[in-house]
Amino acid sequence: MINEHRRRQLLDLMAERGWDSILLYGNAWRKDPFRSLVNFNFSGDHALARLSRSGEIHVTFSDPWDSEIARAKLEPDFVKAFAGGASAIAGLDFMEERFVEACGALPASATADVEELRRVKTAEEIGYIKQACDLADRGYQRFAEVAEHGMREFELVAEVEGFLKENGAEDNFMLIASGGTEVVGMKPPTDRKLQKGDSITTELTPQVNGYYAQICRTLVLGEPSPGQLQSFAIFSEAQQAAEDLIKPGITAAAAARAQNDVFRKYGYGDYTGSKYTRVRGHCLGLYPDETPPILEDVDYVLKQDMVVIAHPNTYLPLSGYMVFGDTLLITDSGNTRLNKTAKKLFIK
Repeated sequence: MINEHRRRQLLDLMAERGWDSILLYGNAWRKDPFRSLVNFNFSGDHALARLSRSGEIHVTFSDPWDSEIARAKLEPDFVKAFAGGASAIAGLDFMEERFVEACGALPASATADVEELRRVKTAEEIGYIKQACDLADRGYQRFAEVAEHGMREFELVAEVEGFLKENGAEDNFMLIASGGTEVVGMKPPTDRKLQKGDSITTELTPQVNGYYAQICRTLVLGEPSPGQLQSFAIFSEAQQAAEDLIKPGITAAAAARAQNDVFRKYGYGDYTGSKYTRVRGHCLGLYPDETPPILEDVDYVLKQDMVVIAHPNTYLPLSGYMVFGDTLLITDSGNTRLNKTAKKLFIK
């Protein structure tokens, strides 16, 4: 369960910053700081790993089941796990106030530092992400197979969620939307019934051994309209522009601009802002929406062995909201698309 590469990186970070110890905290919502060092999918409310400058790791859980499985310390009163304090905490930003108070002197936040270490993936981590990509592809194939006229959104999601869990997904972050030109941005499923002519959009993000991969695709029920076909052509060109550009040394801003410039070229620049879209992509790893986001005001320089998704997901008046994107592994001179699903507008 111990990520030895991360332990060495964290020890170097501690020496650089003069920290005597670092805590890596996880809760049911954000397990990723904890799992970056101790990759154990705990089921309780809280987990904590304490790393000292000697390299020792002490793991504490709030749930007896986790403690028994991991053969680690159980702390029913989890506040006590923070006694003695620490120099810095990864996950401090979303910790409960009572835990922070138990540390005594306010520690530094190590969240950003740990996130930076996590951005560049090890060979083992890349292997898990590739497995998750394979599962995402199979999950979308299932999505396309079972979607049909009259099915409700939540029924379609249930079919896909069940398939992914049956095939080894720990978790799956999934969004969906359906409709004609009024289709909205993606959201949790509703009881809306799918109709002929609908665009059905989804993000599938299954998790394998802690690591997420994502695929974004749009499916049309019945014969697509000219607007749907025209819209997809723009989305496909925008996504390809990012995929052609992304390599080490390119900024997140440049990757976003490459996509947005395609929309601007066709007169849809007004739809590249925050009113109609959120991001043009993001990093992937132990959290489905890792930083940095792919936006035109983010000058972060992309590095080899980072994993990102480029997705020009937005609303256009041609066809409503549409999505299209793939998981990309940044290589020494470019990137490799990890999804194998056909890059097309799916029609059923």
